[in-house]
Amino acid sequence: MTARARTPENQDELLEYRLSLRLGPVHARQRLGIEREAEAKVFGQDHSSFHLENWATAPGFIRTCLRMVGLWGRGQSNSRRLNTVHNHFQLPGLPEAFEGFRILHLTDLHVDMDEANLQAVLRQIEPLDYDLCVLTGDYRKLTWGPIEGALDGMARLRDGIKSKPYAVLGNHDSVRMVPALEDMGYQLLMNEMAPIERGGQTLYLAGVDDAHFFKVHNLHQAGDNIPAGGTSILLSHTPEIWREAAHAGYDVFLCGHTHGGQICLPGGIPVTLDSDCPRTLGRGYWRMNGMQGYTSPGSGTSVVNVRLNCPPEVTLHTLTRGPV
Repeated sequence: MTARARTPENQDELLEYRLSLRLGPVHARQRLGIEREAEAKVFGQDHSSFHLENWATAPGFIRTCLRMVGLWGRGQSNSRRLNTVHNHFQLPGLPEAFEGFRILHLTDLHVDMDEANLQAVLRQIEPLDYDLCVLTGDYRKLTWGPIEGALDGMARLRDGIKSKPYAVLGNHDSVRMVPALEDMGYQLLMNEMAPIERGGQTLYLAGVDDAHFFKVHNLHQAGDNIPAGGTSILLSHTPEIWREAAHAGYDVFLCGHTHGGQICLPGGIPVTLDSDCPRTLGRGYWRMNGMQGYTSPGSGTSVVNVRLNCPPEVTLHTLTRGPV
């Protein structure tokens, strides 16, 4: 007599069941468990690293300070004035069919933070021409609590993206968002790889779950099916795993998380990057251990919807075999 699987009895059980089928029981259980333990806490997992975004009084404190020095209005205006930044990756081994291939890179959108910013993002990407869209995490305003506002913003963003979007989660994102995001048409790469086909040739796009706070990334699982010599791109929310990724053999590393500092000193010098990595990886193009990377300062804001000396951006990466 065959035992019948127990049917989930409520929405929470149904979600956990669906996540278990999608991610595997261990990944789903681990991510959900850490989320529940960490919600609304000020300190990280080891209680030794302070996370400003979890400090309930931080927005009011920063807002008051900026108003006192007359920078609040300017900072808000800056946060809604996006740039389109063009970057090129020269990859001698790039398959010929991907010469000139363009990737729209969006990150740190925090879509439920500021409606005016979301509208600015939609206006900025509308005229752009690209072959692929990738998103590197942090779609929600807070690191805990409801997900509905972020999902509503991501649905509207999906309507504005022309190609199939591939995405990874950040430290602000709940794994509970995965089913809804995938129902919208986003393909989440949860320690997974998706082959991108063009003209009979293949580009290998891998993505890992958040490596900053949840630390549930698995580069081996994401990349084990990439053939030797295949051109590969890794999506990660944070640049912090750059060394592991370089030694794993990835060609290109796309990430965000740092916001480029968001509130910077004159000259774009960040006060903090909230990231355990060299400052040279905090914003823009970089090269480490033979791997090329790009850390986008992102399109949105965290804690307060203000930017100073650090403009938000959407990024267009172009892949090429030869010199630009």
